[in-house]
Amino acid sequence: MNSERLETLLAEYAELEQRLADPAIHADQNAARKVGRRYAELTPIAKTAVELNQARADLAAAREFAAEDPDFAAEAAAIEARLPELEERLAELLMPRDPNDAKDVILEIKAGEGGEESALFAGDLLRMYLRYAERHGWVTEVLDSQDSDLGGYKDVAVAIKTRGVPEGGNGVWSRLKWEGGVHRVQRVPVTESQGRIHTSAAGVLVTPEAEEAEVEIDQNDLRIDVFRSSGPGGQSVNTTDSAVRITHLPTGIVVSCQNERSQLQNKDRAMRMLRAKLAQLAEEQAAAAASDARKAQVRTVDRSERIRTYNFPQNRITDHRIGYTAYNLDLALAGDMDGVLDALTEADRQARLAGETQLVRK
Repeated sequence: MNSERLETLLAEYAELEQRLADPAIHADQNAARKVGRRYAELTPIAKTAVELNQARADLAAAREFAAEDPDFAAEAAAIEARLPELEERLAELLMPRDPNDAKDVILEIKAGEGGEESALFAGDLLRMYLRYAERHGWVTEVLDSQDSDLGGYKDVAVAIKTRGVPEGGNGVWSRLKWEGGVHRVQRVPVTESQGRIHTSAAGVLVTPEAEEAEVEIDQNDLRIDVFRSSGPGGQSVNTTDSAVRITHLPTGIVVSCQNERSQLQNKDRAMRMLRAKLAQLAEEQAAAAASDARKAQVRTVDRSERIRTYNFPQNRITDHRIGYTAYNLDLALAGDMDGVLDALTEADRQARLAGETQLVRK
């Protein structure tokens, strides 16, 4: 256990506690939210450290009393047996964690190989994530979408947020960061008249949402174009040029939004997406050894790049990174994703305990 790191974090925890007790900080909601998130991250460490120190003090007292009263010997043995568990828990909490774990996310789903069937599958994935968010009491907001002719999505972006400060610093990113990559589906499409099973794919990109203060954007670096929104088949949705496309000239990143009738609202949503992408890009450039999951979640929406397969005939869901397979696809698509996400979290924990910097594909 790193005692020096523990002391540093406990000192930071005490300072944050004082800051949160000061009414002045709540005048700035962004600052209060940032401090609150960090406080929530450190709370499990502080509580476990207090519990461990108390157990050690109780053990010393029980041993002292055992010299006069044998009944205390059994109590001392019970306390001593608990110490390794507390020490291990604290050691795990002290391991460096993902700095984005407390953050909200912007999740994008893009149809890939498979035409209309891929777009329908993108719609299935969107519903799965929306239902999972609902189960956890998260707030969702569709930022932008391009519908397909049969009711699926060619492209859709949704913001997913926790209500208030996430407990233990475990926000939406801590659960959904594994979802970035290519998702493959095997089933009989509604467009298939011969009953043959087809394989298609959709790409998912998950980005931590950046606060406005975290990313500085020079307005001179932006090219903003407005255009008329369109729906399936190219039909016009709005009769005004309310859709917005923003190009960040230095990086070439392009974001667009057309869901709202207000040009101002569409621009605001597009800027949120741009901030998230720029923050992630800056993080990747600063960390040359960043994990594959963060550096290139979706290189191409190709079946060979798959991270997960959804097999409808077998009611099977398989995550290829960790060799996870379960035959409850219907439940997963209904939002019961904790099985696969818990397995990914545990695999990541084991990788970090082994000194690895990223989840290794099996």
